[in-house]
Amino acid sequence: MMPGIDGPALCRLIREDKRDDYTYFIILTSLGDKGHLLAGLAAGADDYLSKRLDRDELQVRLASAYRVTRLHRRLAAQNEQLERLNERLFEASREDPLTHLGNRLRLEENLDVLQARSHRYGHSYAVALCDVDLFKEYNDRYGHPAGDRVLEKVAVTITRNRRGGDTAYRYGGEEFLIVLPEQTLQAAASTADHLRETVGGLHIPHEANAPAGLVTISAGVTALSKGDPTSAGELLEQADAALYKAKEAGRNRVAAHENAG
Repeated sequence: MMPGIDGPALCRLIREDKRDDYTYFIILTSLGDKGHLLAGLAAGADDYLSKRLDRDELQVRLASAYRVTRLHRRLAAQNEQLERLNERLFEASREDPLTHLGNRLRLEENLDVLQARSHRYGHSYAVALCDVDLFKEYNDRYGHPAGDRVLEKVAVTITRNRRGGDTAYRYGGEEFLIVLPEQTLQAAASTADHLRETVGGLHIPHEANAPAGLVTISAGVTALSKGDPTSAGELLEQADAALYKAKEAGRNRVAAHENAG
């Protein structure tokens, strides 16, 4: 017996530790000491032996212990694999498979967090809704596989040109949304305009997109200022209205929501 602690107490401590490796406990007790045996089993012991110790009987118990602990290790490894698989499935369900940006589900979850911080702590954020100009015409002229490659290149451009705290999503079809925490409307417009120039700088031919003759994007930006009660849904509607204004003005440009900021 260990000083200051008996077998059942030691067994209970180890069971409560929730360690990954399984410890197999065999209680050694006198034939008449049923209280000690019951206390050990209640504490989590797996088996017991009676004094005097029979070495052959101990070998039998140890063989059983080996099989049980090996099974626990196997189950622990399977559970770990299952947890990793669940994590991958969780991430995959929130990622657009073509562009590897966040999808609408991830966007909704992240906007809920931003809205909560905005209402509780007065945080602000801006959004930029970007759209590939005349993308349907591009697909009609060059084919859908080429259109997919354009979306991939635009997504990579967005990823490489965003700040560390910004997040980007495939909003739908040829639309991308960038969320810019703690940015003003003016800063968001500047970021979107830099992105617009960078996409144009890829020099991807697009004959139907006159006068540039290249793949370009348009963007609409809006911002939620501190204390603004505007909902996330309303903010996205504002960005969409600004994007429509950019399209109407001739495409390949950035427009801001008039009443934002």
